[in-house]
Amino acid sequence: MWHKYRQRWQSTKSLVCVGLDPQMHRLPECVLGAQNPIWEFNKAIIDATREYACCYKPNLAFYLADGIRGLEALIKTISHIPKEIPVILDCKVGDIGSTMQGYVAAFFDQLSVDAITVNPLMGSDVLDPILDHEVAFAFVLGLTSNPSAKDFFIDKRMDIAVGEWIDQFPAERVGAVVGATQTQYMDDMREMLHQRLILIPGVGAQGADADNVVSQTIYSKTEPNILINSSRAIIYASRGEDFAAAAAEATKKLRAEILAALANYPD
Repeated sequence: MWHKYRQRWQSTKSLVCVGLDPQMHRLPECVLGAQNPIWEFNKAIIDATREYACCYKPNLAFYLADGIRGLEALIKTISHIPKEIPVILDCKVGDIGSTMQGYVAAFFDQLSVDAITVNPLMGSDVLDPILDHEVAFAFVLGLTSNPSAKDFFIDKRMDIAVGEWIDQFPAERVGAVVGATQTQYMDDMREMLHQRLILIPGVGAQGADADNVVSQTIYSKTEPNILINSSRAIIYASRGEDFAAAAAEATKKLRAEILAALANYPD
């Protein structure tokens, strides 16, 4: 993941992570008659946006919701994404021992994703099977973008504990998730996470501003070490037959906003 991200950034100048979060009730009518609507939808989105995307992030829950057909859509989706583009599976798993080894085997060996999101509450046992794998990468939940994150991350400052805990692991194998809506804490998170790769959800439908996110989270102008995720604002930019073209325009627009913010960042 680490090396693919850096190569992708250099070749596309994009830091946009397109979240592939298909919900049946929100899909355009033009794909609903397909044998596998989610797959048809994702295929069109990927084909339209890959020129402007740094990576893709399918969320496992939306595929499980459609049963076997949804899992087939996930497999086809990951296979369809060009190999040079990183794929992050948003699964937020966090278990120990053989259970975590099972997740690692399923996601990295069977699905061939480049990274997964991880819940760190069970400690370093969660990361051991990932670090034992030759190429696996983990994005640890460091500070999430949802309002009730305050229950633990903010009120009990678990974000500080997790940020300091992450520092013991190799940056090339472990990054962090930091929600874009938590603007008052992002500076602190970047300082704790040093040069690590940060996955940032919350831009777009959740209301966070790309310019503000960039100014608070990049490592440097030449090595930003961030991925700004947008899901609903991109994939549901239109629910008409032009949905793929609209998604491409939304991805292109977000990339341009991020690059403009980078250009304004002091050297």
